[in-house]
Amino acid sequence: MNDRVPDLTDPATDPRQVAEAAAAVIAERTGAARHDVALVLGSGWKQAADRLGEADTEIENTDVPGFAAAAVEGHSGTLRSIPLADGRRVLVYGTRTHYYEGRGVRAVVHAIRTAAAAGCSTVVLTNGCGGLRPEWAPGTPVLISDHINLTATSPLEGATFVDLTDLYTPRLRALAREVDPTLDEGVYVQFPGPHYETPAEVRMAGILGGDLVGMSTTLEAIAAREAGLDVLGISLVTNPAAGISPTPLDHQEVLEAGQAAAARCGELLARIVGRL
Repeated sequence: MNDRVPDLTDPATDPRQVAEAAAAVIAERTGAARHDVALVLGSGWKQAADRLGEADTEIENTDVPGFAAAAVEGHSGTLRSIPLADGRRVLVYGTRTHYYEGRGVRAVVHAIRTAAAAGCSTVVLTNGCGGLRPEWAPGTPVLISDHINLTATSPLEGATFVDLTDLYTPRLRALAREVDPTLDEGVYVQFPGPHYETPAEVRMAGILGGDLVGMSTTLEAIAAREAGLDVLGISLVTNPAAGISPTPLDHQEVLEAGQAAAARCGELLARIVGRL
């Protein structure tokens, strides 16, 4: 934790003030008064994001208030600022804080609140996940149409009532399908992790209406909606989910699927972000 701002875990701390302090550091280090689009990289997405363009500024997470070093293999512990040809800027988070890290929900959604404080109007949330549909081979990108949050928690505090109808912005999903008409959509189910789901839990997710299972994204999406951001969610199916997969699940498999799909996902990301 950067000692220039209050601790996010302190109930007396206003998490938005920490986000504003983080946004101020990003503005100072990048020389950019604002960013327009935020991109959160999930497992398997690092190489894909490299195709967006060359960053003119890279900042260590630990230099920014409220952020911590990457805790998951395959994630990058830096923030990057990428200028686009049309003058807009993309703020790329090389990692995210997962709920299972035990740093609290505020830390999980701090990147989203920082993006809003930095001026972003849109956030693209990516993740690596298990797929329930047999037609989705490893390496298949899938748009998130809705989610089921099984973490039993929320980033909202107090009597804050936020409508989550069309949480994953229909206009952005339609735009993504214009870019790639082959994209399917599915409902993402977040489990707490860090253990993978059991076959019974995967069956339950399917009965509830889920198509994808993972350990991230839903809390971030809720925080983004509260902050007034448009949300686009894209999952990369890295493996069949437990009980569907014929082999035991392994994080290395997730990373390898991301590497194999880097070209397609990178082109998809670049074209979508260019049109947001």
